[in-house]
Amino acid sequence: MADALEGERRARLERRLADGIDRLGIALPDGAEERLIDYLELLARWNRAYNLTAVRDPEAMVTRHLLDSLAVLSYLPACPRLLDIGSGPGIPGMILAICRPDSEVTLVDSNLKMTRFAAAAQRALGLPNVEVRRERIERLQPGDGYACIISRAFASLADFVRLAAPLLADHGRLFAMKGRLDPDELAAVPDEFETVGRHVLDVPGLDAERHLLELRRVVSP
Repeated sequence: MADALEGERRARLERRLADGIDRLGIALPDGAEERLIDYLELLARWNRAYNLTAVRDPEAMVTRHLLDSLAVLSYLPACPRLLDIGSGPGIPGMILAICRPDSEVTLVDSNLKMTRFAAAAQRALGLPNVEVRRERIERLQPGDGYACIISRAFASLADFVRLAAPLLADHGRLFAMKGRLDPDELAAVPDEFETVGRHVLDVPGLDAERHLLELRRVVSP
């Protein structure tokens, strides 16, 4: 009986995710939906002990974590190297890595329990394109720089740009996932960066504003 109930619960999560993906109008690689549910179930299990997210209900996690992250895919270019700043338990970076297996995705967070979970999830899901780093973003060495840097509710827009700028590759883009847009926050973006996209995200099942801001360095004339 327990196995049957567990199977029914997972089936509900799979239907909710599949319906949301259909409404978003996106196509995912083979096996991605199953891996996304595997990630969600692992997150829900760890969350009971370690309080990784305030969202407790797995069905709500489908909407507030999986679909909220998947909504940015239509606006995210091909990113050979993608950095998720303040990734927490891997949101959105782990989710994007599942859907973009050709991208090398680095998840950075200074919180030990978050990075322990993210590393465990990376191993359990078998994601060779994911690297988990526990350190402050100010100390991260960029190497050749990241083509795309994303954050979800990490900091103010100005702070995100300031911290991410040294890590950005030439011609790279910054992506900030936001709720309601604050004009004062937008006006505080450093002068050397410009906003080139303000994308309204329609997250299936979520009755709240969601936006994705896309920024780049100002190109000298």
